[in-house]
Amino acid sequence: MLDESFAIAMSLAIGFAVAGFIATGYQAYTERPLSFRLMTEAETGEALAAVPLLVFAAPFIIMRNAIRRLRAQPSLSLILVSFGIAGFWSLMSGTVVASSWLGVMRLFV
Repeated sequence: MLDESFAIAMSLAIGFAVAGFIATGYQAYTERPLSFRLMTEAETGEALAAVPLLVFAAPFIIMRNAIRRLRAQPSLSLILVSFGIAGFWSLMSGTVVASSWLGVMRLFV
């Protein structure tokens, strides 16, 4: 039971860390924050290339938008739903990243 709980916590943490790393790296490179609008503002090829970027950075974007919304208009239900969505998304993307990393490591061992 403890092993599964630890694995879930690590996947969640890895997902949030990867999301923050991607979003911060994008902002450092382009000097503008990463947004879901990248899908609609870009040309077709750029929008298609943005899908993997947004898939893994989505928890960070959701949390940033929720915190901005909280400052403007406090709403507990909106924050709880945003945290739940971002947390689940982070858990899933963290699981993908961790599984991929373990798969690559098995190739070299």
